[in-house]
Amino acid sequence: MAIKNFEGGNKISELLLPYGRGLLGGEVKAGKHTLDLSRRTHLMGILNVTPDSFSDGGKYLDSQRALAHAMRMAEEGADIIDVGGESSRPGSLPVSAEEELRRVIPVVEGLAGKIDLPISIDTYKSEVAERALQAGAAMINDISACRMDQRMVEVAAKYQCPVVLMHMKGTPRDMQLNPYYDSVVEEIYQFFLERVEYLGHMGILRENMIIDPGIGFGKTVEHNLTILRN
Repeated sequence: MAIKNFEGGNKISELLLPYGRGLLGGEVKAGKHTLDLSRRTHLMGILNVTPDSFSDGGKYLDSQRALAHAMRMAEEGADIIDVGGESSRPGSLPVSAEEELRRVIPVVEGLAGKIDLPISIDTYKSEVAERALQAGAAMINDISACRMDQRMVEVAAKYQCPVVLMHMKGTPRDMQLNPYYDSVVEEIYQFFLERVEYLGHMGILRENMIIDPGIGFGKTVEHNLTILRN
């Protein structure tokens, strides 16, 4: 992965150095699967088991339809299937852990026996993440970077699975209410610098941390384009 020379770019390069080839394009182990990121971009198929997600909300609430869609995405070339049970669209409200578990666990269990791909659980709730890992998921995708539920750090460290850490300003409910940055790149850099350092101290292996700048989460269109350019 090339890193352009921009304000903050050199700092991000420095941030990546401790990971060796891990974040610059190496191997990430997710359960029995190994994703070799040095060869190509890997595709994550998104499966929202929700009534209100912005992309496919309401289409796959039935677990059998959800499983069929996941199989179709695998056939079409997905490398990872990401299962989510709570919408993170702008303005969305949280659901209980019980409701989220009711939505996602049957799907994760069904996929674990049918699909030869790593399953990712999209949640910021530690209880949901742990139950999904026990049911067959191999990685965590946390839009809060392990901030909204402090026990998520313990779960990620206990299972030593890959965890996607996303930058988000605010919460899904309020993140798009006039988001402001002095420098979006610099603030994202500082955010990840602090999170990576903290989570490493808490026992999460650095090679298991995958950073996501959170395009569309607490950013304007201009912020998103700046992130994409850099």
